[in-house]
This record gives sequence, structure tokens and C-alpha cells, in this order.
Amino acid sequence: MVSTDRFLAFAAMSLLVIVVPGPSVLFVIGRALAHGRRTAVATALGNVVGSYLLVVAVALGIGTLVERSAELFLAVKLAGAAYLVLLGVQAFRHRHAMKAADLSAPAAPARGDLRTVLDGALVGVTNPKGIVFFAAVLPQFVDHAAGRLPAQMLLLGLVPISIGLVTDTLWGLTASAARNWFARSDRRLSLIGGTGGFALIGLGVTVAATGRAD
Repeated sequence: MVSTDRFLAFAAMSLLVIVVPGPSVLFVIGRALAHGRRTAVATALGNVVGSYLLVVAVALGIGTLVERSAELFLAVKLAGAAYLVLLGVQAFRHRHAMKAADLSAPAAPARGDLRTVLDGALVGVTNPKGIVFFAAVLPQFVDHAAGRLPAQMLLLGLVPISIGLVTDTLWGLTASAARNWFARSDRRLSLIGGTGGFALIGLGVTVAATGRAD
């Protein structure tokens, strides 16, 4: 259904786009710094779920509407940015609750596994970088002569999703390892929690201030 050359070309394009850290990657890093490895992995999983929802939206024709409508695109972008800021404020407010002694046992996710996955999914589905990529780039690699365009898009969309799951998880694990290194004292751990919160707030502001403006 999708030719090998188109598949490989899209895979190469996806890799080039994904290796450049965007909102989803920075979100995973921020959550890893604030809450640790388990939350980072759950967030990465949520991110790819949200990203694939964008693929489904593009396959159904919704993604093109969002990409072409400045008002709708702005609304989606600002919703995601506001949610990032909210999570950052919460992480900063609860930074003192992080104790080095708690690391002697496996740490539980701050918001629960399912809630963490949903948090990541919301950020993934409102990621401006993802919206533009899937709406503007993905359709260029389908074979119109072969037909079944939605099915082709859904298949091709699995490529960046798989790459993103691996890279986001690696980013999260790396960040959580750095967090554990700092977590030898309550003061250091509090600092990491606050830094993760500020990172999310800064990311939210950056997402709101950048991207398409017309």
C-alpha cells in the first residue's frame, strides 16, 4: 500500500524532525526532573498516544483544517501552553514535598500512572510542532494513485510515533538519572523539583509565544 521508498523517505524526515527537541521532549524532561523515572516513562507514552491522535485527525481531514485556520490553530496552541504552565506551577508549589529519604523505596508517580499518561497525551495532541508536521508533511508521502489515503496516513504515522517513543523515553530516563544524582539531600531534590516546574512554565510561555501567527 505504501511503497518502500516513500516509507524510508518519511522515516528519514521524521527522524530529522524528532531529534530536534520540541515541546513534547521538554515536557518529558520537565516531568522527569520533577517526579522521576516512572512519571517520565508514563509521560513519554502519553505523548506518543496524543501524537497518534493527531495522525488520526489528519487522516480524517481535521488536521488540515487546524493547520489552515489561524484561529483554530491558535486556540489549540494556547490550550496546550496554558496546561503546561498549570503543571509547572503545581510542580513548583509542591517542590518541598520531595524528600531524599523517599528514594529509598520505589517512588510512586505524583499524579498516578493513568493521569500521567493523560497529561502527556494532552500535551502531545496540542503540540504545535506535531500539528504542523502531521498536517503539512505527512500528506506529502502518500501515494494518491494507490488509493486508501487515510489508511496510508495511519500506517505512515506509526513511523514517527515509534521513533518518538524511543527518543522521548531516553530523554526522560536521562533526566531522571540526573535527578537521582541530585537527590542526595532534601535541598537538592527541592531544587530539582523547582527547576522542573520552572522548565514547564517556560515551555508553556515559549509555546504560546512562538509558531504560526497569521
